[in-house]
Amino acid sequence: MAYFDVFNGDADGICALQQLRLTAPREATLVTGGKRDIALLARVRANPDDEVTVLDISLDKNRDALLGLLEHGVRVRYFDHHFPGAIPEHRGLDVHIETLPDKGTSLLVDDFLGGKHRAWAVVGTFGDNFEAAARQAARPLGLDEARLAVLRELGICLNYNAYGARIEDLYAGPDALFRRLQPYADPFEFIAADDAFRTLRAGYAEDMARAWALQPEIAEDRHALYILPAEPWARRASGLLANRLAQAFAGRAHALLTRLPTGGFVVSVRAPTAVGTGADTLCRRFPTGGGRKAAAGIDHLPEDDYDEFVRQFKAAF
Repeated sequence: MAYFDVFNGDADGICALQQLRLTAPREATLVTGGKRDIALLARVRANPDDEVTVLDISLDKNRDALLGLLEHGVRVRYFDHHFPGAIPEHRGLDVHIETLPDKGTSLLVDDFLGGKHRAWAVVGTFGDNFEAAARQAARPLGLDEARLAVLRELGICLNYNAYGARIEDLYAGPDALFRRLQPYADPFEFIAADDAFRTLRAGYAEDMARAWALQPEIAEDRHALYILPAEPWARRASGLLANRLAQAFAGRAHALLTRLPTGGFVVSVRAPTAVGTGADTLCRRFPTGGGRKAAAGIDHLPEDDYDEFVRQFKAAF
C-alpha cells in the first residue's frame, strides 16, 4: 500500500497537512504546487487500496481525476472549503467539505482531530486571511497578543511563499517547506530553530513595500482595481496585497490583475469583507476561475477580456 498527500501549497494547505501528519505520521508521496496550482489529483499514480489524502483544493476542479481514482479502487479522504459542485457518493470517498465564508481547511482538520494541534490550525487560518476565525480558534491556547502576532506573521509568510506563476518564483517549494515544518509540533519551536521564517519575512517585507507603492487603476467607494507588472515580486505579492487591502477597506471589493510574461493576467479578487461573498461566483464566470466566497481568482485572463472583467467586477459588488 502506498500513501499520497495532495495539498495546496499555501499556508492553509500546508498547516492542514502538518496537523494530520503530527497526529498520524507516515511516509507519503507529496503532490503540491503554488497557490493556484490546484489541478493536482491528475498527477497521482495510485494503485487499488492505496490511500490519498486531499487538502485545500477544489473538488470541482479535480472531479474527473477523483472519479478515476475511486473507480480504480483508491481510497480518498478529502478536506476542503472551496466550491465543490456535486459531491460524489462512493464508499471509497471520505469527505470533509464545508464552504462557510470564515472557515478554511486548517480549521476543518482541527475539527476532525479535536484540536490536537490547534496552534498550527491558527497559523493556517491567519495565513488564509480569516483573521477573526483565527483569533477565535486561538482563545483556548491562552496566548498573549505578542505571541498571537507571531503566529499571524508566520501564517502570512507561509501563504506569501505560495504565490507565483511558477515554482521558480517562490522562495521554497511547498513540499520542501512542509518537510521543514514537519518535525515541529510547536510552531514557536519551528520559528526559533529554522531560518525559513526569517527568509520569508525579509522577502515579504521587501515585496510588500513595492506593492504598497502601486496606484490603483480604479478607485471608487465600492471597487478598487490594481494592475501589477510581470515581475516575480509582483506575482508573489499579489494575493497578500489583496488580503491587506480587503482588511483595510472592508466595504470595498478588490481586484488585482498581475501581468503574465506570456500575456494576459492572473487575477486575485476579494469580496468586501463586510459582505464576505461573491468572489467565487464572479471568477467562475471566466474559464480558469475559481476559489471561495470571500477570495477567488482567475489563472489566466486574456487581455481581450479585460473590459468584460471590469464590467462584471463592478456589477458583482
